[in-house]
Amino acid sequence: MPSERSSPLDNALKARLDHRYGRAGVLWTSLETSRDLIDFGSNDFLSLRNSSELRSSFLKELTSETQEFSMGSGRSRILDGNFNYEISLEREISEFHNAPNGLLFTSGFDANVSLLACLPQPGDVIIFDELIHASSHDGMALSRAGRRLPFFHNCLTDFRRVLETCIKEDEKVRKGERNVFVTVEALYSMDGDLAPLEMLLDLLDNHLPFRNGHLIVDEAHSNGVIGARGRGLVCDLGLESRVFARLHTFGKAPGCSGDPEAIVLCSSLVRLYLNNFARPHIFTTAMSFPTLAAIKASYSMLKDVKTELAREQIRNLVLDLHNRLHALVAKFIAINSSHCPIIAPKECPPGPIIPLIVPGRKSLSLAAYCKDQGYSVNAVGPPIVPPDEERIRICVHAANTRSELDGLVSAIEEWLNHAIKANEDMLSEKPRL
Repeated sequence: MPSERSSPLDNALKARLDHRYGRAGVLWTSLETSRDLIDFGSNDFLSLRNSSELRSSFLKELTSETQEFSMGSGRSRILDGNFNYEISLEREISEFHNAPNGLLFTSGFDANVSLLACLPQPGDVIIFDELIHASSHDGMALSRAGRRLPFFHNCLTDFRRVLETCIKEDEKVRKGERNVFVTVEALYSMDGDLAPLEMLLDLLDNHLPFRNGHLIVDEAHSNGVIGARGRGLVCDLGLESRVFARLHTFGKAPGCSGDPEAIVLCSSLVRLYLNNFARPHIFTTAMSFPTLAAIKASYSMLKDVKTELAREQIRNLVLDLHNRLHALVAKFIAINSSHCPIIAPKECPPGPIIPLIVPGRKSLSLAAYCKDQGYSVNAVGPPIVPPDEERIRICVHAANTRSELDGLVSAIEEWLNHAIKANEDMLSEKPRL
């Protein structure tokens, strides 16, 4: 068998991989997930993924159609038309979230790309929170916007500065002849905090009186867990009429496995525009009936009172775990003269995500130790988060128990003891000058 010869492209790809490894200390591969681990890592916040009730609701929905269904759709919605079931589902989800209309997408990534790639007109401005999802960045890269301006995460002062600079430097923005799109996440996936939506909207309305400011909210991580019935942050704050567009996905709390399908909630005009200009929507195969049935079954679960109890359980568990982590950090600071290798969030997170900062490229070590003790948590490092903010991302689920919280905290405490002892041993071995 002939030996492989490296091409210039091979060398370039290897150099990029080496650079990524140098920054992150790890390269992602297709690893097998162990089902034996206690789940503190997935986005299955409501624990619906393996729910027998969701499974029964899905099977009932599959058999509710009088005609035998196809496993695949084999069609484009644009060229081959829509199923009545599909249109009815869009209406149902839109009504649930108190939106005038909605358009289904085959993934949340495609939906975000579509929103920011095709809605901004030539010369428009996009202002974005620095921690928005990668899909939003890809959408902006494809857009015709004249400027793309970041602001510090959740910082209203910096947002005001960026907005006022934009207005000052651009007469068309000032006169309402050019649009300003602002894109944020409702619940941030890595920091677990909420966007200050109402104050962002107030600043937009006060500075852009010609109604040329438009807020786009990504509710991927808040869908199902924030607000009454899990309708999301926009509904919880009563801002439905003030937000230009919302993105809700179905693969996290709603428990739809497979592709993380999504819906963009918007006006009828925006829906029509996306239907004609959003390339990821136009040039893709439509969802199959089983996929649509799974989404419908998930929304039937969101409307059930049992899911409200699950959200309350998440809130109680998050508060409990947050208090335990803070007590653990305080304990190690008292013992080790103001030093602890981990940093817990000061305030209790409003959702199911708790970031535990582990600086010094030690997040992989902590995650691996937790896994060895039977607990699944995710280590997150560059380029997803800055090098000095590496972390383990703890996701609390409705099905988690307090005994499982005890075990996770004990595993973290054991790792801390090992880490501090290893550091002391290293310092004692250094030669004295």
